[in-house]
Amino acid sequence: MNKNEQMKHFYSRCDELLLKENLKNLLHKAHQEVDEIEVNDIDLENMVLIDVREEDEFASGIIPANITLTIPRGKIEFATEKIIPLSDKEIVCYCLKGARGLLAAKTLNDLGIKAKNLKGGIESWVNNKKTIKNYLGEFILNG
Repeated sequence: MNKNEQMKHFYSRCDELLLKENLKNLLHKAHQEVDEIEVNDIDLENMVLIDVREEDEFASGIIPANITLTIPRGKIEFATEKIIPLSDKEIVCYCLKGARGLLAAKTLNDLGIKAKNLKGGIESWVNNKKTIKNYLGEFILNG
């Protein structure tokens, strides 16, 4: 295979449509394997919530559970030492809309730590008039 053919082959693997289709398949598989929990079934007193959004997103507000960990999705595999001691409690991952939380929960399940995903993420939480907190305090968004 000459260099032009090698480059064409490389670019065809990186084709955006193919990547989107692969992500769609990955999310479909995760939906089949991961339990999801509805907003109204969240127990802020007894569940461990893991916010897997990016660090700059945490400042907008988190769900105020007794135990909330903020671990970006790309670091979840490397933060198990924080999660394992809490694994006797129900663990729920969440992100903005649900996809990253779903993938994080799947990753934890694959590592042997039982986790669920908050269906619809923190967006669903806010839309259900639930309290969030940030450096300004706790509040409910009106919208």
